Amino acid sequence: MGNFLYFIVHTLINLVILAMVISAILSWLIAFDVVNMRNQFIYQLSRFLDAVTRPLLRPVQRIIPPFGGVDITPVIVIIVLIGIDRYLLPLIFGPIIGVLG
Repeated sequence: MGNFLYFIVHTLINLVILAMVISAILSWLIAFDVVNMRNQFIYQLSRFLDAVTRPLLRPVQRIIPPFGGVDITPVIVIIVLIGIDRYLLPLIFGPIIGVLG
């Protein structure tokens, strides 16, 4: 049971990281007019990714402003999420896996 819970949390963190990467790439494609928001699929995808990533990015964006128009907060949040995934999850779930198996 503990391994399953660890798998779920690990997978959710990885999906959020993937959403941030896709959101950044999509924002570049929109900025360089490769794709546009008039396309219904692109619009819905952009809205979904914004709804998923914005709650994690907004607190960091309040602390760190964009440098020369470049927003580095997704990189910072991804680094923090990877740190949580690699170092904190094993510490948290180690005792749970030991008890629940």
